[in-house]
Amino acid sequence: MKYSVLITILPDENLSEEQLKKRAAAELAKQHIKIRVQDITAFVFRKKSVDARKKQVKLHLRYDLCTEGTPADENIDAYKPAWRKVTDAEPVIIVGNGPAGLFAALTLLEQGLKPVLIEQGPDAHTRKRDIAAISTKGTVNPYSNYCFGEGGAGTFSDGKLYSRSNKRGNIPRILAILVRHGADPRIMTDAHPHIGSDKLPEIIGAINRTITDFGGEVHFNTCVTDLIAVPCDSAEKNGAKTVAGVRVKNTVSGAESEFRAKAVILATGHSSKEIYRILNRIQPSALEAKTFAAGLRVEHPRQLIDSIQLHGAQNKESLGAAEYRLTTQVDGRGVYSFCMCPGGLVVPSASEQDGIVVNGMSPSSRGGRFSNAAIVVETRPEDYGAKSGIDGLNFRTEIEEKARQQAASAAAKTFLSEQKADRCPSYGNPDSDSQAAALIALNPQTAPAQRLSDFMNDKVSDTLPPTSYTAPLASVDMRTVLPAFITDRLKAAFKVFNNQMKGFISPDALLIAPETRTSTPVRILRNPETLESDAIKGLFPAGEGAGYAGGIVSSAMDGEKSALAVASVFNKHFLES
Repeated sequence: MKYSVLITILPDENLSEEQLKKRAAAELAKQHIKIRVQDITAFVFRKKSVDARKKQVKLHLRYDLCTEGTPADENIDAYKPAWRKVTDAEPVIIVGNGPAGLFAALTLLEQGLKPVLIEQGPDAHTRKRDIAAISTKGTVNPYSNYCFGEGGAGTFSDGKLYSRSNKRGNIPRILAILVRHGADPRIMTDAHPHIGSDKLPEIIGAINRTITDFGGEVHFNTCVTDLIAVPCDSAEKNGAKTVAGVRVKNTVSGAESEFRAKAVILATGHSSKEIYRILNRIQPSALEAKTFAAGLRVEHPRQLIDSIQLHGAQNKESLGAAEYRLTTQVDGRGVYSFCMCPGGLVVPSASEQDGIVVNGMSPSSRGGRFSNAAIVVETRPEDYGAKSGIDGLNFRTEIEEKARQQAASAAAKTFLSEQKADRCPSYGNPDSDSQAAALIALNPQTAPAQRLSDFMNDKVSDTLPPTSYTAPLASVDMRTVLPAFITDRLKAAFKVFNNQMKGFISPDALLIAPETRTSTPVRILRNPETLESDAIKGLFPAGEGAGYAGGIVSSAMDGEKSALAVASVFNKHFLES
């Protein structure tokens, strides 16, 4: 017989397997299931979660056990992909090398179709240098940044794998494939699995090598400049077009070329504005404005968050850095935390030189001095008077450009004032000096910041606390950066959050803005049954950029679904021609 049992232990307890088996037998006895420890033939660890709801923090451990036979390994070995050599197979173009594109490519290998991945950014190794330049020089490469390049936005954005999208696909399969490519097997059992931005690039590189080893293609530094679309043969398509491929430009050499295929999976992520503009020009009916979220990052000393969440108990290695998840409703809109990064960093993640965008990331250890999270407000098309599918992009861009302007203005005034006074305050760095002040004034990625306590009191901060932000900060009133419908709701929500987490509103808590890339404000419409665009036949929008996912795992699952959709309709739509 096979049983699943939940065992609760204290963080300090270091139990042997024999002791854990005894606990398991005792738990089953409470359900009137009597087994002897010596009769347990298999004892398999499945999941760990931290329960900090009460003062005494506990660990919940789930095990599968058998009294006869051995349970099938439901973790890694149960998900053995049947990848096939596809060198000479029918090609399918995939635009975007993020989780949706990568897992679409792996699924196409199983279906006997040749994935041709097109990525406007470089490999992760080259991308690291470009990302470093954002913080040190304020220089944003529009093709290589936190959003674009090998692995997409997720590669350098923490690598969190937690998803509640159980009905969208097979989460254990996604995790197992990541483990096969080098991820820590613990992601299969942790309640909130996490890889870390320091580990993920190598894993993504290994996935790309699998794709090319089986005959697929990966083209870096290749930007899609146009979609090749022709009118449908049938007049009953009501103006619909058919995709025939893409036109591209090499971002290094400038050489232009084409890739031809009868199907294109569009998996470009939430920041590729040019793709939306191409679609809007070719077929505006392919797009619609959608609800997204906008707000800012809040950063606390990690010790403060750990103390709040663990009720003052000393943190232990078995618990790790404390997490939180906050949500409330303010005037009919959701306000909530997103992408919480315990022991992590706040990073500049703009994809254009003219704007400021911030994001959070954590290394695999989650051992940093600070913890941060996005706090965002539900933003609807009517909030910015949307009249077309891409109006949300313009609204988002306005916020990001205003943030840069306000921060640059504040930094310049501060720098000039300090030059006259021949002194310099500390901006997030206790060791800052006049040279650092000059960097604050001149770095284009200087971000607006404000103490949370000052924000609540409508006061511009005189000084800013220490921070993990990897570029300079400038003291700015957040009301000059974000629209009133966002700041008003944030202020009300912070009061609620402070009631839920006493001490959340603290002089040491820092707001850094703006956080505008939690999701895309545009949806690329697709048929709910075939997952194909009704406006452009042969086009399969996928993942977060298309408006159908919201993270690494959900994007990966949507990529798999899109690839299966391509395979299922390939003969019907394309081979007849």
